[in-house]
Amino acid sequence: MTNTILTRAEAALAHEEPLFADVGGDIAVSFEFFPPKTEKMDTQLWDAIRTLEPLDPRFVSVTYGAGGSTRERTHATVARIQRETTLAAAAHLTCVEATREEIDQVAQEYWAAGVRHIVALRGDPPAEGARFVSHPGGYENAADLVAGLKKLHPFEISVAAYPECHPESTDKAADLDNLKRKIDAGATRAITQFFFSPEAYFRFRDDAAAAGITAEILPGIL
Repeated sequence: MTNTILTRAEAALAHEEPLFADVGGDIAVSFEFFPPKTEKMDTQLWDAIRTLEPLDPRFVSVTYGAGGSTRERTHATVARIQRETTLAAAAHLTCVEATREEIDQVAQEYWAAGVRHIVALRGDPPAEGARFVSHPGGYENAADLVAGLKKLHPFEISVAAYPECHPESTDKAADLDNLKRKIDAGATRAITQFFFSPEAYFRFRDDAAAAGITAEILPGIL
């Protein structure tokens, strides 16, 4: 019989135990935060961080707004997590609307702050629905960004993967080729975009292995 989340929840309730108490040590999770826009949101964020800290997640990451719009807030949040908590902090970094020199400077600042993990993404254009165009003098795509970061420091680098295909990909084969380029450029692992069925993740993982991708692929859950 399949041990579903529902049956786990029923069993945990019957024994007055926390959900998934019987698999302690077998499941590692990470959490993703958005940089706060207001003082109230900052308080809420730090309440959440302090609540989640005892769970000892594998790492926590902080997003980077479209077009680098949250650059300073992202950096401040990641640096504070790294400085004031026991959590391993990861910073999102994108290629959008910045030169290589500007992006490299951000990465250097993270390294100086003790941040060793970057989530390297191409990023979305600032205007919703617009086509991505690389910045003149900037990194062309996520694989290019990964290679650039690796030249700076031995960062741990996570990249994006798409079990149900990136909306701009021509097909699944092209999507896997793009992921392989990112891994070959030096990425440590891939984190998937959220998906709507477990089967989509397992199929993608098998297809990635068949394509020669041996890096870890973590499922992303919204």
